[in-house]
Amino acid sequence: MNVVLYGASGMIGSRILKELLHRGHTVTAVVRNPEKVTALGAYVVMGDILDPATVAATAKGRDAAISAYAPPRDDSSALWAAMHSLLAGLATAGVRRLIVVGGAGSLEVAPGVQAVDTPQFPPEWKAIALAHRDALALLKSSHLDWTYFSPAGLIEPGERTGKFRLGGTQLVTDANGESRISAEDYAVALVDELENPQHVRQQFTVGY
Repeated sequence: MNVVLYGASGMIGSRILKELLHRGHTVTAVVRNPEKVTALGAYVVMGDILDPATVAATAKGRDAAISAYAPPRDDSSALWAAMHSLLAGLATAGVRRLIVVGGAGSLEVAPGVQAVDTPQFPPEWKAIALAHRDALALLKSSHLDWTYFSPAGLIEPGERTGKFRLGGTQLVTDANGESRISAEDYAVALVDELENPQHVRQQFTVGY
């Protein structure tokens, strides 16, 4: 499959890129700093997801787009701008399939209660969690064949085991009540969804 990946140099994006290449996909990696992309085999392009014209140019002719964009920690509002730009650019390019690396804050921890709205939610992550939730709402209003893939409560570098559980809009936790996933296994689950779509126009999640 011919895929364009935005945010390919980040912690999650770099592992998605590696997984895509491992499975033989053709990947255009769009990043602000090309020197940060170390994976061999990708077509690396310097570009800005905040520019709809850049999105349109880099997405044209691709089968699908993946956004692993992460905004600056001091400007979570950039996520909203990036989503607007992404939707506009993909519409211009005629690319309908979009998978977005989302946030865990919009997942429910009880019926009708999202994690970001609980007193236990870490205050330092609240702004970005709310920005992700707003981005999800924007996706839901689009006409694209989108998928919003929320990670577990904790996602960090680890092992690629290929063993995990998928969920819908509820946080996936283990027997100890912990919600976690390695970035490597998250990438596996995302590329699985790309190759065999099961959550079109839906949010879903993953955890151990």
